[in-house]
Amino acid sequence: MTPAIKILKAHSIQFIMHEYKHDPSCTHYGDEAFKKLGINPDQMFKTLIIEINNNSKNLSVVIIPSSKHLDIKAYASIIKVKKVNMANPHDAEKVTGYLTGGISPLGLKNSNLKFIADISINNFETIFVSAGKRGLQVELKPKDLLLITNAKVANISR
Repeated sequence: MTPAIKILKAHSIQFIMHEYKHDPSCTHYGDEAFKKLGINPDQMFKTLIIEINNNSKNLSVVIIPSSKHLDIKAYASIIKVKKVNMANPHDAEKVTGYLTGGISPLGLKNSNLKFIADISINNFETIFVSAGKRGLQVELKPKDLLLITNAKVANISR
């Protein structure tokens, strides 16, 4: 059981697990997941760890559809900083406790990170996010994810 699943159970959140066989040669994890599970790519959300102002100790979390890209300028403007960029994979893994491609927004090792989810999260009755390992997704209501992560919602993808 991953930390993400433990958190969902601890909060009595209803969820459905979806498992697929991960291809170790695949590095486009979100694409692989929605294709193998037959899910609308707009309904599957990826978790990105973002470095703020070139400081690897100042990180945040964004949750955006797998089909989209983070709008770096919009995100920087929303959090009122000059520069944001993707955290290097080592830092992302260290702060979350998960391997890249299996980073869940739930059950992160560092629970003090700030979260922002793309506004499109509210377009669906349920969404899919990583359950904490490659080949495992969890389906849950967006309101439950937003509640557990204390995420703010903004227009941050393109």
